[in-house]
Amino acid sequence: MKIGLTGGIACGKSTVAAMLRQRGAMLVDADQVAREIVLPGEPALSRVTAVFGQAVINPDGTLNRAKLGGIVFADKDKLRQLEGILHPAIRERMWAVINAAEQEDPGRLIAADIPLLYETGQQDLYDGILVVYIPRELQLKRLQDRNPDLSEEQAKQRIDSQMDIDRKRELADWVIDNSGTLDQTEQQVDALWTKWGLR
Repeated sequence: MKIGLTGGIACGKSTVAAMLRQRGAMLVDADQVAREIVLPGEPALSRVTAVFGQAVINPDGTLNRAKLGGIVFADKDKLRQLEGILHPAIRERMWAVINAAEQEDPGRLIAADIPLLYETGQQDLYDGILVVYIPRELQLKRLQDRNPDLSEEQAKQRIDSQMDIDRKRELADWVIDNSGTLDQTEQQVDALWTKWGLR
């Protein structure tokens, strides 16, 4: 079974992903793939440089994420331009990994961890979508706790650059509410694992 795993920024998706992996799921992480496709020598990095200029490249040839983030989170058109470069490259590499894993072990749960799954229209590619949810106020608090350098305004910009978390919850096939304790989240993951008929 192939599921899409998503949520909002600072909702605890990585925590749930780790719990699924502990139970035997194969995790394919879009953020990790996103880092790989912009390494020096990768075609996507050349395209990013062509669009955003040498200013977003460090002296060692690697991508300056902070500088690029500052540009795109303040300008929706630039964010769309960046996504137009990165998303197809990320998707192609993820599906190569997913297809190989499925051939190797057809009975295993494959969870594709994709922060912008709904935003990029990928919900129909999976057997179902699991959303990790917390209310927006808590999302803002956790994002600022995690990134103390972000102003409240910057934190809100990052949250607003994604689909509203309540809307994601409505669209989901399954929801894990991560606003309680870790134990409560574990219990919900266990219940889903059983529901899916996995051992």
